[in-house]
Amino acid sequence: MEAKRKAYINDLVIRKHNGMIKVVTGVRRSGKSYLLFKLFKKHLKQEGVPDSHIIEIQLDNRKYRGLQNPDNCYRYVEEQIKDRKMHYLLLDEVQLMEDFESVLNGFLHIENLDVYVTGSNSRFLSSDVITEFRGRGDEVRIYPLSFKELYETKGLDFDDAWIEYQTFGGLPALLPMETEKQKIEYLESLFRNVYLNDVLERNTIRNSDMLDDLVNVLASSIGAPTNPTNIANTYSSVKKSSCSPKTISAYIKYLEDAFLISGAERYDIKGRKYIGSNKKYYFVDVGLRNAKLGFKQQEPTHIMENIIYNELLVRGFKVDVGNVEINERNKQGISTRKQLEVDFVANRGNERVYIQSAYQLPTEDKWKQERKSLQQIRDSFKKVIIMRDNTKPWRDENGFVIMGLKDFLLSENSLDF
Repeated sequence: MEAKRKAYINDLVIRKHNGMIKVVTGVRRSGKSYLLFKLFKKHLKQEGVPDSHIIEIQLDNRKYRGLQNPDNCYRYVEEQIKDRKMHYLLLDEVQLMEDFESVLNGFLHIENLDVYVTGSNSRFLSSDVITEFRGRGDEVRIYPLSFKELYETKGLDFDDAWIEYQTFGGLPALLPMETEKQKIEYLESLFRNVYLNDVLERNTIRNSDMLDDLVNVLASSIGAPTNPTNIANTYSSVKKSSCSPKTISAYIKYLEDAFLISGAERYDIKGRKYIGSNKKYYFVDVGLRNAKLGFKQQEPTHIMENIIYNELLVRGFKVDVGNVEINERNKQGISTRKQLEVDFVANRGNERVYIQSAYQLPTEDKWKQERKSLQQIRDSFKKVIIMRDNTKPWRDENGFVIMGLKDFLLSENSLDF
């Protein structure tokens, strides 16, 4: 059972021979190595590239351990280039090599070498790619399987696929697993023995219990405004232990650098400015989030919101949380200010979409509540409400697009309606 990962293959294909280092980033076990060494290599061979012109190095494989030395690696690659035709270097887990930046920059001077690398740590965030390679690094961010990828690969009907996806997420290694017990054990072990240990070791964190507690707090509060001061106060009152907001902020940054979580900033829509507090944090994979909580907190509303957020990132949107301030009169006729929230403000180039995630809208009051914040936005950008049911896209009297989750997730152009 093989996910095709067509979008990511296309991302690599359109970057071929662009004179830059193609850097594939993403959370561990999301399929970076498989993308390069199986799927992209298959593409190259279909294009007529011979095996002798595809140089493969997996630095976490003992066979290539000696190539973790930068001089050895550079020399090895030079020796594999036998003629003036284009060669393709596929280099896995490059962060295991000391001084890898200078080696990769050196490869850029070999005219008939096209370089593709993977990395799993914080040095491969977008800003660092730009810094390290002085504008000659080109990032391709890979995520766990999207819902559509899992749906198409496993051939389930929509509702069965949704139940599986909202419970176990989309890590590729789960595809051949047949029992829930297998999936649960894999995800729980992966989080405990790989992700958390990776963050602890990389950042030399001594207080593992505090990091573990923080991850539980973030996992329990997806879709809720969060800030380090409030979390620190919780530690003080509930855990009876001291932890500064500065430490909490650092730990959250470590989790973001490991691609485990992603923060959505608050954006004042009317004031057109960011509000520097109370971010919302979402997990890169809801299966990992559920595993961290022992599959005990299965809130469908928040999980659906997390999945919509991830889908927007996969489609290339920068995603914020919107705030709209209004004046309302209470029963005594006194005017008060009130903050209304828009779940997502999604920006991609000149495109912007305001999105509300509404698991159910059973009453007229609930309809009014979901539309109220959108009605306060006076610009002409599209406004969308996504519901859990299989409603076909339609427009209401305000011009808002109402669509079911199925249409949103299965059509990559669903927001063009």
